[in-house]
Amino acid sequence: MGSVWSQIVGQTRAVERLQQLATTNVQSFLFVGPEGCGKERASRAFATSLITGTDDDSSREANLIMRGEFADVNEIFRVGAAVDKDEAESVVLQSSTTPLEAKLKVIIIHEVHLMRDSAAVRLLKTIEEPAKQIVFILLADQLVPSLTTIHSRCVVVNFSRLVEQQVAATLINDGVFPQTANAAARASQGNLDRARLLATDSHLARRHEAFASIASRLDGTGSAVVKIVTEMMEQLDQATDALAVQHERELKELEERVARTGERGSGRKNTADRHKRELRKFRTDELRSGLSQFAATYTDLLRSQPELSNGDEIITAIHLIHKTISTFALNTNETLALHSLLLKCPSLSVVSRNTNVIVG
Repeated sequence: MGSVWSQIVGQTRAVERLQQLATTNVQSFLFVGPEGCGKERASRAFATSLITGTDDDSSREANLIMRGEFADVNEIFRVGAAVDKDEAESVVLQSSTTPLEAKLKVIIIHEVHLMRDSAAVRLLKTIEEPAKQIVFILLADQLVPSLTTIHSRCVVVNFSRLVEQQVAATLINDGVFPQTANAAARASQGNLDRARLLATDSHLARRHEAFASIASRLDGTGSAVVKIVTEMMEQLDQATDALAVQHERELKELEERVARTGERGSGRKNTADRHKRELRKFRTDELRSGLSQFAATYTDLLRSQPELSNGDEIITAIHLIHKTISTFALNTNETLALHSLLLKCPSLSVVSRNTNVIVG
């Protein structure tokens, strides 16, 4: 017999607090922490404790909850750029129905930091005064103004960013070779789930080199931008190969389980929907990571040559890159955004000629 909490890495304080809160009568919680820190998995572990009254991970209920497939744990994901009023209405409707199997119904709402003001207003009273059989768990990467009123109605549990050493150690414990684990941990930016995928990605090093070389390949022409963006899109398509393999394995296991147990409500649609979300999200994360490497190329140049004559132009480009990175959380058209960005960025070869600096 194991514990559902054993799946949460590097969040000792948060886990201890949740174990204490599981025995209280609180009904609304807000988990805050950076993407990939483990708060999503912790929300399922907490839901397991609330519904089963134990942290035992061997029960049928625990198994289904931790897979996101239990009837009385409803997870709400945004469809568009933000959690909007229609999705808030769905939450209100779900909170008015009674549990199907358990004594409690747990509603987990993902990415509430992207919630529209209209949705927050619609949910406020429901979260403030939930029905006695309902527990809300809201997940946010950070606290934003739209969450001010909701924040005050919830018990807040903070999660910290995982450090590179924690991620690498976990991967090594999973059986990953140390060199691969360290490379994946560096690239994951504290996101353990992403690190586990990157550890199986044979294209990782090549993709990093491609993004790091963007600035030196720009020449001020639109044709160069088109070529670079096309290659970036191909790199991103390759990046999802490891995740596609994982999804195929999950679908096979699902079909085998259904055939073996005759499990009612096999979760095929939920699994398919989750796979689509994960593919889209992983692709976006890789694009953002790659653009961060692109920006780092300019940053490294400024650090080594602080007196560059066009330093202001490079600083502007760095700001534009990070501004573009922030838009990808809003379902921005990737190709158009990248074309627009790269047309405004200086080439390192031009910087070299202007300053007599050799950039390798």
